[in-house]
Amino acid sequence: MKKITLAFLLSLGFLTIYAQDRADQQHLDNSESFSMILLGDPQGYIKYDINQPLFELQTAWIADNIDNLNIKAVLCTGDLVEQNDNLIRNPRMLNQTSREMWENVSRSFERLDNKVPYIISTGNHEYGYRHSENGNTHYPEYFPIERNKKWYDCAVAVFPNRSGIESLENAAFEFEQPYWGKILVVCNEFAPRDEVLNWTADLINSDRFKNHKVIYITHSLLNERNASRTDNEPYDITPRNWGQQVWEKLLQPSDNIILAICGHTGTPGEFEDSVAYRIDKNQSGKDIHQMMFNVQVLGGGWEGNGGDGWLRILEFMPDGKTIGVKTYSPLFGISPSTRHLAHRTAPFDQFDIVIE
Repeated sequence: MKKITLAFLLSLGFLTIYAQDRADQQHLDNSESFSMILLGDPQGYIKYDINQPLFELQTAWIADNIDNLNIKAVLCTGDLVEQNDNLIRNPRMLNQTSREMWENVSRSFERLDNKVPYIISTGNHEYGYRHSENGNTHYPEYFPIERNKKWYDCAVAVFPNRSGIESLENAAFEFEQPYWGKILVVCNEFAPRDEVLNWTADLINSDRFKNHKVIYITHSLLNERNASRTDNEPYDITPRNWGQQVWEKLLQPSDNIILAICGHTGTPGEFEDSVAYRIDKNQSGKDIHQMMFNVQVLGGGWEGNGGDGWLRILEFMPDGKTIGVKTYSPLFGISPSTRHLAHRTAPFDQFDIVIE
């Protein structure tokens, strides 16, 4: 009887372990690749309490896939909250105060703390009171460098924010990987000031980093679908540079920026209205790939569920020049009933970026 009981208990233990295999776990196309995960603007998830678990599902899924996707960093296009500093809730567009939103988005990113570095380009909703009226932000309070020890391993430079505080709003992170060599990821604040663009340019052109492959992330750069650059936006925050000025002052004069990523724009409609992509030559005639990804309206519009869980897997192939882009939703992938919807395969959803 004891042997039967032991065998039964062991079988239960086996079933428990087996049941912990994650739903629709994703894998790299090449086992020698590494990846970075791209998250679009989370504000639509965060402004309603009923949506907030969907963003935590995304960060939980990332944490669960760090090993099998060889994830080296998570990139986020910003707009973490709907309003930076507002005590009065507007029921037509949210049901959370700013403090509740900051606390929730911070809690979602806790899933990644001390596991993988995440790099956020702060958006217009992180500044002012409701609408980037000024440069005040609570971002440094909720995202100090001490919260994620993985930043200690890769953060190499920071620049003061609009309040004169050194913050990860303007920061650079260094990675070194087989086949790709040294990579520098630089994030800038929303509508970066001239001094921020100058700091970024000086940094990437310095002796230490001039031979790195640079990935640049800022909130506002491209408009949706037609991929024109943002310009003359209706925000009072000053001083400032919109996407067209960022191109003219930083991207086009650069020699080593290979990829620029943004969010910010997007309109209800087809999936293609929430993404954009273009390639332009820098001053040396090399391609700069530019990608916008902001899917917050795809879960039912501006007041929908926040984006149906869509994220992008950027797979850096071992040829040292190809980044495979895939668009995936853990929300759909978590259930066998919806798993067939979890991958988008249109040409603007799944494609290769080839670096010269």
